[in-house]
Amino acid sequence: MKVQKVNDYQTMSQIGADIIYDAVVSALSQGKHFNLGLATGLTMIELYRILAEKFNKNKIDLSRLQTWNLDEYASDEHHAVPHDHPLSYWKYMHEKLFSHFEAERNFKEEQAHFPDPADPAKFDRELAAAGGLDLQLLGIGFNGHIAFNEPEKESDISVEAYGELPTRVLPLTQETIDQNTALTAGGNSSLMPRYAATTGMKPILASKKELLLACFTQQEAPLRTMISGNRATPELPASYLLKHPDFTLIYTADKINLEPLV
Repeated sequence: MKVQKVNDYQTMSQIGADIIYDAVVSALSQGKHFNLGLATGLTMIELYRILAEKFNKNKIDLSRLQTWNLDEYASDEHHAVPHDHPLSYWKYMHEKLFSHFEAERNFKEEQAHFPDPADPAKFDRELAAAGGLDLQLLGIGFNGHIAFNEPEKESDISVEAYGELPTRVLPLTQETIDQNTALTAGGNSSLMPRYAATTGMKPILASKKELLLACFTQQEAPLRTMISGNRATPELPASYLLKHPDFTLIYTADKINLEPLV
């Protein structure tokens, strides 16, 4: 695990964007394809602005880039929310990143993939056929979840089985509903979907590189528990990242204190 403490959100966003940009361009410049796992939420907004600006400024051809979003909200166990839903992650990604790519970047709609509640296994099949993730961008939930892989008791699921979970549809916990209502729904709980299609732990952990960003005071507690525990447990899903061979955590010191753990 590589840990980088930065001063604030802007610095975190810049460094995160630089890491992603360098990894993508390194592959594309060699004629390779690149599979980029994307996250949503307030944490990523400035990073995406910077990333699009860098791709445009340096005239990067993105025709061999494929993006794979962690989640999409669902109205029930089989149907994604419409693209015009205020909280749609399809909408978020188009507003915060894809629409900022200049046409000359050659990024087409079909290059962006989202888990589909109607057939979540299709996401895993297509990702595997594409070669798996090259880099996964992640946030961490206030209860330690990654994507919408929520904590589960070790008495209910083994450490090994949790790490093998596939992409699937699941009901959101009340804790996550409340958290996202406050953060992204303007306090209007009626806007919050109760289900989501989420990328499974198995494809996330199979990514060649993991990048986790944290900038909220509420993320300090799960990060401290994760680092001090130093073991994978389904009770703290982000803990599975600890043993990944290329895992980088960037956190903002103005909101989070991880001393003396790191």
